[in-house]
Amino acid sequence: MPTTLYSFRRCPYAMRARLAIAVSNTPVLLREIILKHKPSEMLDISPKGTVPVLQLESGNVIDESVDIMLWALQQADPQAWLAPDYPSMLQWIEQNDKQFKPLLDKYKYAVRFPEQSPQDYRQQGEAFLQKIEQQLSQTRCLMGEQQSLADMAILPFIRQFASVDLRWFEQAPYPYLQAWLKHFIDSALFRSIMQKYPTWLDSQQEIRFP
Repeated sequence: MPTTLYSFRRCPYAMRARLAIAVSNTPVLLREIILKHKPSEMLDISPKGTVPVLQLESGNVIDESVDIMLWALQQADPQAWLAPDYPSMLQWIEQNDKQFKPLLDKYKYAVRFPEQSPQDYRQQGEAFLQKIEQQLSQTRCLMGEQQSLADMAILPFIRQFASVDLRWFEQAPYPYLQAWLKHFIDSALFRSIMQKYPTWLDSQQEIRFP
């Protein structure tokens, strides 16, 4: 079986995986799923039921998004995403995943978390935005002047945070972060990984990606 990626277009974790696979130009078969109707083929190899899931030709399965990014970049890293200080990149990603993402979920789905208001959750999440803003006021990207694993692992989540209340985000005092996000959204790489495909369960169509 060819290397196969189970993905959901709007999921920021899946975006991470597709970004690294696309930039490395490592061909996979893409199976676009709907989270409410997860295919049994995916659940059989990754019972936790979250995307992305990558099944290699060997049958081995990688079902953590950063691990899929690393696998792809180990195949080829033409833009040197792995070149910067690796422990520092992982620290940025861990803060995003462990601290910022739970607050993002509460902000986006505040009706499920009535203990505090959406504005309270947003304000708590802004601590991470402020840290990024401070870094980007000194360098164009998180790890210097070139995009890296850290930028690409975090940007999909910042995009999601911004989209909760775009009017607020556009007037918020984060000009460097806003420019960083806009450059990402306007990039050919991002547009390429956000192309819409029919869901695999509906079509059984094997889509080659990138």
